[in-house]
Amino acid sequence: MTINEIQDEIIEEFTELDDWMDRYQLLIDMGSEQPPLPEQYKTEQNLIDGCQSRVWLQADLVDGKIHFQAESDALIVKGIVTLLLRVLNDQTPKDILDADLYFIEKIGLREHLSPTRSNGLLAMMKQIKMYALAFSQKKS
Repeated sequence: MTINEIQDEIIEEFTELDDWMDRYQLLIDMGSEQPPLPEQYKTEQNLIDGCQSRVWLQADLVDGKIHFQAESDALIVKGIVTLLLRVLNDQTPKDILDADLYFIEKIGLREHLSPTRSNGLLAMMKQIKMYALAFSQKKS
């Protein structure tokens, strides 16, 4: 699936829920379904700066696509990073760099996050794009 197809799928899932408490629960459920990050990747190097919670992000280039693994020690944040990975995992560096992550606005995520969580979301997106940039330059 393309990045935009996945985003549209997420928008559909979230717009089916009117209440933001239900949407938070969906985020928590998504995070709970995410497999745990192997301990060897829970390093200082993989911690994302700018997140109030601890968020680890591991990225590997596999067959020209970036495979991400992540975990957080906070339930909602783990759901947010799971959502980002659902959209961007196993995509090419170029597709990630070119992506317009419109689903964040469309589902109302940014406006329903506290300022610190919103900063954390931006930090996660920035780190994902940094990996994509690094892998795109390594390839050429």
